[in-house]
Amino acid sequence: MKAIRYHAYGPPEVIRLEETGKPDVGDDDVLIRVRAACVNPGDLHFLRGTPYIFRLMAGLTRPKSPRLGNDLAGEVEAVGKNVTRFQPGDGVYGCAPGAFAEYVVVREDGPVARKPGGLTYEQAAAVPTSGLTALQALRDKGGLKAGQRILVNGAAGGVGTFAVQLAKAYGAEVSGVCSTANVELVRSLGADHVVDYTKEDFTRSGRSYDLFLDNVGNRSLPDCRRVLTPQGAFIPNSGSGGGKVMGVVGRLVKLMVMTRFVRHRFVNFMTKENADDLDALRELIEAGKVTPVIDRSHPLAEAAEAIGYAERGHARGKVILTV
Repeated sequence: MKAIRYHAYGPPEVIRLEETGKPDVGDDDVLIRVRAACVNPGDLHFLRGTPYIFRLMAGLTRPKSPRLGNDLAGEVEAVGKNVTRFQPGDGVYGCAPGAFAEYVVVREDGPVARKPGGLTYEQAAAVPTSGLTALQALRDKGGLKAGQRILVNGAAGGVGTFAVQLAKAYGAEVSGVCSTANVELVRSLGADHVVDYTKEDFTRSGRSYDLFLDNVGNRSLPDCRRVLTPQGAFIPNSGSGGGKVMGVVGRLVKLMVMTRFVRHRFVNFMTKENADDLDALRELIEAGKVTPVIDRSHPLAEAAEAIGYAERGHARGKVILTV
């Protein structure tokens, strides 16, 4: 089968489209014929090996695994003898290491679920990581309730486009921060208020929010606190801090320390890949409350170009690889 591989840390140009063996199927496994995969920030961290603290997991001087990709949609081609949830021919979507390939194997109890009805494979592949992140940040960590005011910084990005729609589905009043070029997109997703950051400083508008989901990390912590209500919660999902060594970990450490001295809630979390939440997202999508946003699609052979475009940080929604 064809698969994207990399054997050294570096820019997108280091990746290669290689021929490799189709994965074996164990008794509890599901073999998926990948039809589309999605580029995520995590793929860029694996590829670049930065921040360097990341290499403690991925490999100190070279990647431990040559595989790339995590989010996918496709068809079940074969199942192990113990598998009962899926059968050949089922359309599925979810998360699996090495998704930038023609085939992947996942365990039956892994983060894979039936593909939402009405979505193309490309649309379905855009959902898993970003959709799960937005859902868990707002619903689980933020405790979002109907009538609350929420601010989404980076509202036109992968997580942001899901967060705006999910917050509206939960009955919140949503403000989205984006550039001029994306104002109409964010408004079309249901945002009640759209802040063009090139024209307005959202931290000095005088408006306050019960939840602030920050997908950008381009403002100081005092600035972020300024827009919160007295009991408001700040949920960081990106940002800088610590440079190439620590990356976002440096910012999160600052948040952990500050939490001890302020009344606001600073919420740190990691997205949990699981089938139950993929099913929850499927239900919201099939109910017409959430629609994936895709910036562009590239064939698998153009993975370097797709990853390079995503790395520049201006994608509207998600960047997809068709397989």
